[in-house]
Amino acid sequence: MGKRLLAAFVGLAVLIPALVFGGVIAAEIILGLAMLVCLDEYATMAFPEQRFKHLFVLLVPSLGLFFAVLHGSQMAVVATLILGSFWFLGAILFRPEPVETAANATARLFLGWVYVPMLMVFPVLLRQEEDGLAWVFLLLAVTWLGDTGAYFAGRFLGKHKLYEKISPKKTWEGAIGGAVTATLGVCAVKAVAMQFDALLGLAWWECVLIGIVVDAIGVCGDLVESMLKRSFGVKDSGWIMPGHGGLLDRVDALLLTGPALWLYVMAIRPLLP
Repeated sequence: MGKRLLAAFVGLAVLIPALVFGGVIAAEIILGLAMLVCLDEYATMAFPEQRFKHLFVLLVPSLGLFFAVLHGSQMAVVATLILGSFWFLGAILFRPEPVETAANATARLFLGWVYVPMLMVFPVLLRQEEDGLAWVFLLLAVTWLGDTGAYFAGRFLGKHKLYEKISPKKTWEGAIGGAVTATLGVCAVKAVAMQFDALLGLAWWECVLIGIVVDAIGVCGDLVESMLKRSFGVKDSGWIMPGHGGLLDRVDALLLTGPALWLYVMAIRPLLP
């Protein structure tokens, strides 16, 4: 518990000032570095005997996609997707390993490409929007407060298993507790942001909606990573964060909450009366 809290405190002590004072550039650097670490952790899990080889294969199209989404046109993104697909298929086609393993290796490469860079870019896209800093803090609040609330509610109140074959420790009581703390976190961010004329258009009922729905999506993100770790036969994705395991273990929920909140801000909110 002590290591877990200390790692979280140190991480926030670095992350929050960087996001506040560093602007979009800081968000890009932080997420870019996080992407590299998570790709390495993924390659270690998915290709334990050939980690560095497959990490290189993953890095090239992942970096291309990351920068194309953030700075390129729609055509650049489409071109990156096409060229990245060619890159992966070519790497598998000319590999020396037995052909019987080709389909499995191809699937693991494409999964890593979708799972890490394609999903990790959305917090930066949120930061680029008007009131972007407030949206990023809202995203972090709903994701991490939801996770923290679920941890403590599940530890002290949990009795009914949520999805035992994937994550035996998760409970419905924990999920409900996480939804409550996530919603309170969203409301707190709105209240603070209003003092700086940010997020004024976000209604209180939207705070509740975001807190419940986005937190539920974050729980699914946590379960997805647990499923992958069980499939790969590992306990943690890495060791970089004491008490948490790997960085991928810490951002697993964020990989889904980021796209979910961006979709709400960019596609759903404009349709609301």
